[in-house]
Amino acid sequence: MSQVNFSSTSSVSFGELGPTTSLQLMFAKLQLELAETAKTQAMDKMDAIAKAQDEQKQVSQLLNEARQAKADANSTGECTPMSQDMVEYMDAHGLAYDKTGNDYYHSSDEWDVAITALESRLEELGTNTQQEMVYVQDYMGQYNSYLQGANTQIANSNQTLTNLARGQ
Repeated sequence: MSQVNFSSTSSVSFGELGPTTSLQLMFAKLQLELAETAKTQAMDKMDAIAKAQDEQKQVSQLLNEARQAKADANSTGECTPMSQDMVEYMDAHGLAYDKTGNDYYHSSDEWDVAITALESRLEELGTNTQQEMVYVQDYMGQYNSYLQGANTQIANSNQTLTNLARGQ
């Protein structure tokens, strides 16, 4: 997906075109407003993607931590503790983990529950991010289409005025 920097594009707003009775300019104004709406929606989706990617990084770190704790439990034959960060994240997102013994110490087999839950969460976040990217692409297409429509109508209006001025 190509990078688009909406903040560097310039567009004309309703107020800049001024009052008009020309249908072409009225249509251009409408197209510009629709372009601005599509731009705002794309920006909102890009913010959501950034947040989801930050959460994906966090879940990946927790998953690595859980896998290491499982390996440590395997090698020592003793239960290993779940970090407070992992407990808080899993509780906040309703993820399952073994609560045998009412503590946060897990055997190798008990770590499998947490690992499976974290893997599922990571997959869910990835799927959601892909869907958000599809929306961004759609909004970018709408933005470009509306902007092109506005430019076409402004050019047509200018051509009409030029023809009138020439007496054509």
